[in-house]
Amino acid sequence: MAQYPWRSGLTGTALVRLLADMAEAPQRVGETRAAFADGLVQWVGWTDAIALSAALELPAATTPAKATGPHDRYTDGHTEYERVRATLAQAIGREVQAAGRSPLEAAMGFAPYRQCCLARQQAMGVAVGALRDRVRAAVAAGGGDLARLAAVDVVLAQALSAQEQRLFAAVPARLEKHFQRLCTDEAGEATGAAREAFRADLQAVLLAELELRLQPVEGLLQALRRHTLSGCT
Repeated sequence: MAQYPWRSGLTGTALVRLLADMAEAPQRVGETRAAFADGLVQWVGWTDAIALSAALELPAATTPAKATGPHDRYTDGHTEYERVRATLAQAIGREVQAAGRSPLEAAMGFAPYRQCCLARQQAMGVAVGALRDRVRAAVAAGGGDLARLAAVDVVLAQALSAQEQRLFAAVPARLEKHFQRLCTDEAGEATGAAREAFRADLQAVLLAELELRLQPVEGLLQALRRHTLSGCT
């Protein structure tokens, strides 16, 4: 599987580091990791914990639901993953570089960049959500431990959805503060060089968010790949 240069562990994601660096008083990475770990405990309520326990206790002897072999399921899933990832990354680059270019938009301050950010976040949410559903179905079709993993992923997706949306919704506000510090002078104007620097930061943040959103899909694909390499049918 191709690797992005910014790929990292969940608690040390590029998105966390970038947003922390943009703050007026940047947090140390260790502090953000501790905050994430503490927050994760609070994200999963007791009803979610019951559902998660039930998913973990699914019988391991479940037979595959489809005749398609594990190699074909992995190949199809990985191909779709790469297509969706490339399409979203290209759209991010294209839309970010176009944002705020016209004279009208240049006079609107952060507004064009907020619109760009929100549109890209919505597109990522829809596309990655559909991709996760398809890959999860391919994993569940493997039966046994794979079916259990797919069931756990359903529970986690539901349990963490509200908190994920809240965190992603905070990204534009963080970017706006960064825009004001980076691009606005005493007269309230922004230089062309400052706007270019901000576009680079905006693109980096959105690509990092894409990486974070794709991590559950990558985990499912890795499980399916291990199943394929083990020679299971």
